[in-house]
Amino acid sequence: MSQQGGTPTGPEDDWWGQLYDDAADDTGPAPAPDSLDDRFASASDALDTGRPSPTPATRLPAPRPSAAAPTRAPWEPPPAAPAGPVTFPPPPRRPPTTRPHEDADRGAPGNAGRVPGDGGRGAPDGTPAGLPPMTFGSWTPFPASVPEEQRAATGGAAPVSADVPPPADPRIEPRPTPPSRGYVGSRPPTYDAEPTALPEADPDELDGLVPDTVLDGARYGACTLRAASVRGDSARYRGEPRRDALLTARFGTGERALLLVALATGTRTAPGAHLAAAEACRWIGGAVGRSHARLVDDIRAARRGDLKSGLHRLTDRTLGRLRAGAAERGLEPDAYTAGLRCLLLPADPECRTRVFFGVGPGGLFRLRDGEWQDIEPEVAQVRGEPVLSFGSPPSETPAGDRLTMDLGIPTPPSPYEPAPGPPREPFRFRTSVARPGDTLLLCGTGLADPLRGERELRAHLAERWSRPGPPGLAAFLADTQVRVKGYADDRTAVAVWEA
Repeated sequence: MSQQGGTPTGPEDDWWGQLYDDAADDTGPAPAPDSLDDRFASASDALDTGRPSPTPATRLPAPRPSAAAPTRAPWEPPPAAPAGPVTFPPPPRRPPTTRPHEDADRGAPGNAGRVPGDGGRGAPDGTPAGLPPMTFGSWTPFPASVPEEQRAATGGAAPVSADVPPPADPRIEPRPTPPSRGYVGSRPPTYDAEPTALPEADPDELDGLVPDTVLDGARYGACTLRAASVRGDSARYRGEPRRDALLTARFGTGERALLLVALATGTRTAPGAHLAAAEACRWIGGAVGRSHARLVDDIRAARRGDLKSGLHRLTDRTLGRLRAGAAERGLEPDAYTAGLRCLLLPADPECRTRVFFGVGPGGLFRLRDGEWQDIEPEVAQVRGEPVLSFGSPPSETPAGDRLTMDLGIPTPPSPYEPAPGPPREPFRFRTSVARPGDTLLLCGTGLADPLRGERELRAHLAERWSRPGPPGLAAFLADTQVRVKGYADDRTAVAVWEA
């Protein structure tokens, strides 16, 4: 072969002419696999040294050259006319490789072989953009509790057992509050759970209408207040008004404010029992409001004697006005009266003294450490020797001799002495110092009787109200409406949660 640009010198260059002569046919495909796909597979195998060797793919035989359309060499220019379809062998299949925490850019279509952020130019080490992506690993943060030796043994990943779940911290994930129930006991009560009939209204006395349900709440200082009053199942069925009245009021501002919660229950058989209960709440509220500054000072100074005597006097005045109202209406004194139970809560967060006072039946309970405590004050009894103008003389001497003979003959009333009035309800008073986490419950007989008589109701409310936070208004209303067969009176409850 001569130098480039030289003139052929002899017959030694005949082979060059035979190879590049247009008249000579091409020799056809080479017997050894040397296609573009083969070169691609060879380069991929050389780069992916850490991967397992690919499974040899089934290679299809190359098509025979057609006599009508002779094949051309790869370095020859393409003909002007388009050639017929050519079948290429499929690329070799590679086993799937598991890549934990694979980057999103690699998994997206069209991003194979591209380093994130290179704009499709390929890897910085010269790898063509068409090559499959290489796995560079993923970063996994190590927990502080995993030792270095254990990290090295697991290849840098924190060992996690799929069979044993990690223990839950009760401080982070508290137990869910159990749902409120419609009733407790073996079977539901006979009456319907929802209101049935409305009470009859007088067009000239619409101010005396009482709603079926009253709900209120507040939060002051270290306590959260929830109060509810619901008409009983029997009254809902018969179309009678709710005989329980509820009053929540705040007197004063700031840390010298005083919260008053009063509930009253009218006589069952009296026609205007709901009116008497509402008047009792209004009158005791006015009396406490006018004396709230003095009461706050007594509560802060823990002057229990002054508190008892002052609240007793205010309660007697309220009940005296009810008896006067009965005389004006032409009714007996016991036909227009009400039982009254009140709770005083100072707004000062440093003062946790809670004061209860009132007359009439009901309940005062305290929920502490998941257990109910009945702290209803006992009725005061007369003790000591009889004194002048108080009590009566003894019926016998200390030696046992009777001074008079009792023949059992009733003594007729004297026309000169007034007729004795009905026995008055004893005054009830109690002060208690609350602890964080306590729940104080003041209620009427509609809830106090089933609480004392139904153990399942006590357990249900204890589980519902022993949570760290107080329930909402709707949840508290649902709790007070849990029914028990045999108890169909009005339900009025006031609960105080201590922070």
